[in-house]
Amino acid sequence: MIASAAGLSILAIIATIVAGFARVNVNEGIWPVIVVLPFIGLTLAFVLIIAFLILSIVRRRRLAKEAG
Repeated sequence: MIASAAGLSILAIIATIVAGFARVNVNEGIWPVIVVLPFIGLTLAFVLIIAFLILSIVRRRRLAKEAG
């Protein structure tokens, strides 16, 4: 899920750059969604990474406490 959120955001960034070079009007159609997507997707990926790290640390501490 983390990789898909980050990957989709990176693809949206690339699409926005290509659209800028192609002189596409990004103010109409689906383009506003594509332009805003990296802000949401990269933030979500960052939050998911932090949550994953916290859960991994808690699990390792619990396993270490049970073993030792």
